[in-house]
Amino acid sequence: MMELFSYGPLGWGDEILAGLWVTMRLALTTLPVGLLLGFAVAALSLSHIPALRAIGVGYTTLMRGLPEILTLFIVYNGLGLGLNRVMAWIAPEAGPVDFPPFAAGVIALALVFAAFAAEVLRGAFQAVPEGQILAGRAIGMSARKIFWRIKLPLLWRYALPGMGNLWLNLLKDTALVSVIALDDLMRATKVAVGVTKQPFTFYLVACLIYWLMCLLSELVLARLERRANRGLRRA
Repeated sequence: MMELFSYGPLGWGDEILAGLWVTMRLALTTLPVGLLLGFAVAALSLSHIPALRAIGVGYTTLMRGLPEILTLFIVYNGLGLGLNRVMAWIAPEAGPVDFPPFAAGVIALALVFAAFAAEVLRGAFQAVPEGQILAGRAIGMSARKIFWRIKLPLLWRYALPGMGNLWLNLLKDTALVSVIALDDLMRATKVAVGVTKQPFTFYLVACLIYWLMCLLSELVLARLERRANRGLRRA
């Protein structure tokens, strides 16, 4: 069994580690993109302008109702088709362009992550006590200072548990990109299974790797939550 996970032409250890690296890069790249988009959608959902609020609510309703793998296919094939049409119009002599699977994975997962993150952030925004905001205004704080010194720390505290769950879901959803030929951990595992005909061994190892990633993430998230809640009295 150890020979199966050794390095070199006879083992699959280097392929598995390379796939793990792609999985981690995909998740870490998607997280900030999805967070920024989630903040934007949450702001739209909380807007006092009905049209903007409808856009925010409509986005979260649509994206949360679509299967993640369907979103991935739409982004990969739709953007790829659109890119080739644009290139054919700009440079007709150029051949077809392949849309990068990594970029498609980041875009699709970020769109899904943002929809769920927007709801978490919207709830966190609404949970900020109005009294603290009024107190900041009473002592002459500007709107910018109120946001950075009052709203954002409280928002971080309220949203962190939900965001932690979304991060764990994002880590596991990265396995979906294997269907668009991105050489992530899941695709490397599938290739190893196809060659060695030992599905139980490789899928078990993949399960352990995903579980370890989630376990380490939970430890980091627990530490972040303790820090965010420092100074609070426990009932």
